[in-house]
Amino acid sequence: MQIACQPHPLVYFSIRSSSKRQDEWKNVQNLHSRSLVKPVFLEPQTHKFARPLCKNRLYAIPHEEDGRPSASMPEDVNSKPMLNSIAEELGNKWSPPRYLWRGLSVLFLTGQVIMRTLKGKIHWKNTLQQLERVGPRSVGVCLLTSAFVGMAFSIQFVREFTRLGLNRSVGGVLALAFSRELSPVITSIVVAGRIGSSYAAELGTMQVSEQTDTLRILGSNPVDYLVTPRVIASCIALPILTLMCFTVGMASSALLADSVYGISINIIIDSALRALKSWDIISAMIKSQVFGAIISIVSCAWGITTSGGAKGVGESTTSAVVISLVGIFIADFTLSCFFFQGAGDSLKNCM
Repeated sequence: MQIACQPHPLVYFSIRSSSKRQDEWKNVQNLHSRSLVKPVFLEPQTHKFARPLCKNRLYAIPHEEDGRPSASMPEDVNSKPMLNSIAEELGNKWSPPRYLWRGLSVLFLTGQVIMRTLKGKIHWKNTLQQLERVGPRSVGVCLLTSAFVGMAFSIQFVREFTRLGLNRSVGGVLALAFSRELSPVITSIVVAGRIGSSYAAELGTMQVSEQTDTLRILGSNPVDYLVTPRVIASCIALPILTLMCFTVGMASSALLADSVYGISINIIIDSALRALKSWDIISAMIKSQVFGAIISIVSCAWGITTSGGAKGVGESTTSAVVISLVGIFIADFTLSCFFFQGAGDSLKNCM
């Protein structure tokens, strides 16, 4: 903070010795006869004092008791400009917390994507490129993950069901578990780790290197060119990947149950068809679309709000994946509570 009043050497005055120096000395001796006072002779000197740049107004006000004038100094004339400068400096230095304005950026970006999509402002070439990237290039890792998760899940409860003599219920339990929870969540987790981190890193690098500003200068809206294609591609590709993961997970579980525990594949398929309903598949599609929107919007929002060079890009990428996973789990719980309420009777048909 700069000092409001800076010294400015413009006032000069001189102290000259009086012609009656000896008389003054006698008066001093008479007044202070009991103290030791050394004689001091004043020589002509020039002293320099600092005059403040602040302009103050002095007012002479008569005293109430003796009527003598007394000086009073009211509020400084330059106090208001000084307060304004302090307020401007504080306003320039203050910024909201990062988590706050990043959360608000997610909301604003969601609204912009919806409005741009409804108005038809979609860059179809980029959308197809991102759709290929999210869909075909992610199939292998999604199917592999789903297959091993299905086999691990089968090991945990098929052996217990066989001891209870509930072999005909194994297929129904597998189908309900995969369609309602495992397939959408597993697919979304894989896509968040693979695609969400890529989105955040790409847009973060573009933001740090000022490529997004270049798009604005060229007349292109970064939301139309970068964000909307990624959101649309994720919302389209996730349901398809979820169906494929559901099929592979069921197939791997059936093969494991047949080869290890001796439960026929036909029994598992028949039990699954009896337990499954159309709403189970529809709810899985809705969940996967919501998860895809969460992954793409959060990753893009974290990318376009990146600052701080390479370190900021790394932090934004890590944070985007973590926040996407947390959002997926919260949305999964909310949608499950909304879709499946009360007591179910899906397993009655496969007993």
